[in-house]
Amino acid sequence: MPARRPHLTESVAQSELADSLAALRASLDLPEAFPPEALAEAEAASAPAPAADLRELPFATIDPSGSTDLDQAMHLARRGDGYLVHYAIADVPAFVAPGGAVDLAARGRGQTLYAADGRIPLHPPAIGDDRASLLPGVDRPAFVWRFELGADGAIASTRLERALIRSRARLDYPEAQALIEAGDRDAPVALLGEIGRARIEQERLRGGASLNAPDEEIVRRDGGYDLLRRTPLPVEDWNAQLSLMTGMAAAAMMLDARVGVLRTMPAPDGERLAAFRRQTEALGCPWPDELSYGEYLRGLDRSDPLALAVLQVAGGLFRGAGYVAFDGTPPAETEQAALAAPYAHVTAPIRRLVDRWGLVVCEAVAAGREVPDWARDSLAALPPIMAASAQRAAQLDSGSIARVEAALLHGRVGERFTATVLELRGERAVFQLETPAVTASCPAPAGARAGGTIEVVLEAADIKAGTVRFSAV
Repeated sequence: MPARRPHLTESVAQSELADSLAALRASLDLPEAFPPEALAEAEAASAPAPAADLRELPFATIDPSGSTDLDQAMHLARRGDGYLVHYAIADVPAFVAPGGAVDLAARGRGQTLYAADGRIPLHPPAIGDDRASLLPGVDRPAFVWRFELGADGAIASTRLERALIRSRARLDYPEAQALIEAGDRDAPVALLGEIGRARIEQERLRGGASLNAPDEEIVRRDGGYDLLRRTPLPVEDWNAQLSLMTGMAAAAMMLDARVGVLRTMPAPDGERLAAFRRQTEALGCPWPDELSYGEYLRGLDRSDPLALAVLQVAGGLFRGAGYVAFDGTPPAETEQAALAAPYAHVTAPIRRLVDRWGLVVCEAVAAGREVPDWARDSLAALPPIMAASAQRAAQLDSGSIARVEAALLHGRVGERFTATVLELRGERAVFQLETPAVTASCPAPAGARAGGTIEVVLEAADIKAGTVRFSAV
């Protein structure tokens, strides 16, 4: 059978998909346009100049291609046999009046939502894509974290202040990876690989873990939609380590001050770990006794189908994440188990509501001032807001992917596909097609095993409902 283009271009299917995605938005009651008063307030917003001036440091940003809501910028330098890291975070609180129209609209949203047919931002574009965004070549107020690191990546000292910065370069991930691989010593990210690998080693020593599983993303292509499955570049992991380092420093600061909001996740119990170990043995990719589960997951080859099956199962260990606010008495459970350390969200205030509070709390603590009343009084409201927002984001993501999957398979009923089995759930096999990048399930055929391949036939693809049905050959 001749190969087909895996992305959706047929006009009938496109039209039906557009209607289905619009219906999904409506069913989730997603916010649409900002209220006029929020837009007007955002247009008029301005930030006072911070006392500190760090514009002489050549900061740079690394984000997905085309991003305009730039939350973080970095400046990396050697310091003796270690490193000096300046990590700047967009000063969104400087542009958002507590209790104002923008603040109320953002509390109703919780986070930026990413739909197949467009982004639903947390803040009006005048703030999120312009005045607060750390765009290159313009002065911006920022919360600047300063870390002195040893040669091993361990933190020797931390400082936080509000400062004026100017980014010199906006890089996307492939550009940053290419600069590092080329050994360009003058590149603003020249040291990111060294620092990132050192911080990953610190994660290993703590007993932390990271899935780093391949991403499944909806992309626009040739006038239609496609599903892209890709393994993150190493630079994405190194970049994430700076954000994780900052979040752990923020959590420690909040716990010392006995006020703040943490991102927590319970550790998997012995029964779940034992079950996971048995599953890795059944998959033919056993977890050695001498390795922590973090070390084991880090060592998997992401290009190996067996590794994908293991990562699918390992996702069950990373459950129960949430937020906990406190003022006076720290919570009984403070750790984010995957990081093996307390952790707080403070590095994405343009795209995530809770980060605005974390930054304001930490900056007040660092400056020796009282936490502002507006932030302190509203801390307890954050966990339910973020929980509702996370649920809506998950429903939007899964619903969008399901509809695009059905659209990609539109008109292919009766075709036969080779699929890699990710997991056996009772009498059903969860599998991935190679092209298009669809994940589905069917009754497990005899002899099916996770990590192996099976042949499946498409029996139905319903774009409106976002469902596909397969049977095993």
